[in-house]
Amino acid sequence: MSSPRNLPKRLPHLIGGELTESVSGAEFEVLEPASNTVYTTAAAGRSEDVDKAVRAARAAFTEGPWPGMAARDRARILYRIGEAVEAREERLAELESFDSGLPITQARGQARRAAENFRFFGDLIVGLHEEAYSVPGTQLNYVLRKPAGVAGLITPWNTPFMLESWKLAPALAAGCTVVLKPAEFTPLSASLWSDIFAEAGLPDGVFNLVNGIGEEAGQALVDHPDVPLISFTGETTTGKTIMRRAAEHLKGLSMELGGKSPVVVFADADLDAALDSAVFGVFSLNGERCTAGSRVLVQRERYAEFAARFAERASRVVVGPPHDPATEVGALVHPEHYERVLGYVELGKREATLLAGGARPEHLATGNYLTPTVFGDVGPDARIFNEEIFGPVVGLTPFDTEEEAIRLANDVSYGLAGYVWTSDLRRGHRVAGAIEAGMVWLNSHNIRDLRTPFGGVKSSGVGHEGGWRSIDFYAPEHVVHVSLGEVHTPRFGAR
Repeated sequence: MSSPRNLPKRLPHLIGGELTESVSGAEFEVLEPASNTVYTTAAAGRSEDVDKAVRAARAAFTEGPWPGMAARDRARILYRIGEAVEAREERLAELESFDSGLPITQARGQARRAAENFRFFGDLIVGLHEEAYSVPGTQLNYVLRKPAGVAGLITPWNTPFMLESWKLAPALAAGCTVVLKPAEFTPLSASLWSDIFAEAGLPDGVFNLVNGIGEEAGQALVDHPDVPLISFTGETTTGKTIMRRAAEHLKGLSMELGGKSPVVVFADADLDAALDSAVFGVFSLNGERCTAGSRVLVQRERYAEFAARFAERASRVVVGPPHDPATEVGALVHPEHYERVLGYVELGKREATLLAGGARPEHLATGNYLTPTVFGDVGPDARIFNEEIFGPVVGLTPFDTEEEAIRLANDVSYGLAGYVWTSDLRRGHRVAGAIEAGMVWLNSHNIRDLRTPFGGVKSSGVGHEGGWRSIDFYAPEHVVHVSLGEVHTPRFGAR
């Protein structure tokens, strides 16, 4: 284990510009996943702490300058946030790797991606057009965007800082104030936001952070009547709970939930490129990624070759301490999650054929480590085919025809992402269009374009964010109708 320098002994909340403890004094321990030792404690927010944060955010919205600033002025602050984030790249990488178990080489670059989110939405909000519709001589109708108010942001534990920036940047660009509830497994990097926002000149109260357990702090944020919007990224069961509770106040919801994404490999595909993409797509980020291609469907005439090569590559993936630059798969985030993944590995041994991995690496006696695990001949009725595992575990399934490939790809409750590999682009477009998913990549691995919508269908989410769709969510449209001529209204009740 290699600990970053100057680790905080305590992770408090940030409310109204002030670092503060929980009203109750409650706290929770935070583990480092490479050894499962406690390295700090965090204030455990409850309903009274969330209420304080929401009141601070509401005051900043109704009394502060942020929502009424010109778009250019907000953008300048967003650009400064981007600069402040990027300046902390090395610090962020070491904190993120230490706290989440992410390999250090994959943690590097997260700051640049987070910074780009703020720059992108700074550009977008300045260039965003508002519409006008004229009925000559009769009426002018114009459309404004008004920030919705206090946005509740609940974020996951995989690449936490960068995913927090996905929500913070558009919410702030739109003029909302926010309350962020980071994942309790990985609260460390969120502690950087306080200094970043202060350095950039964000007014106090615009950003508030409450640490805590999802069932307490997260639930209180969802339940709060002065929080009209909830943006949540996490697993589907929690998303369903949030949707039920948010219905009480008819809150706006944007939820990116679980995934069980297919990788469809046709016999005519560039097998080397497909193999590189499929191996990277399921084992990078320790397999703890929502868009992981965890079901690899291969046309039967190339299935045996592809499966053998996939298993051989998986067996050579380097599993090691997160801080080691040679590591390709680090430690899973938390012992609770680790045990869940191990349970699926044991299940898979009964449901399919183990081709690689499936055990703790011999050289790593402690920590949440698992060798990259490959199952072959996974049937569509298997639980490991249907259920999200969220770890370095993949199932391979043969298919014969294009129609069967589409049926297998869609034969799960999830619909977040999909990947298609073929040299026949007409078929590629057909299959990409037929896959039930919010996003499909054709002859490519997962490359994001911030202008495009991000989100899923079925059990993978509600709504899309990305580009102007994010502004739609945080600053909904408001229409004003103006009469330009004499108004002829039916005179009910007149004599």
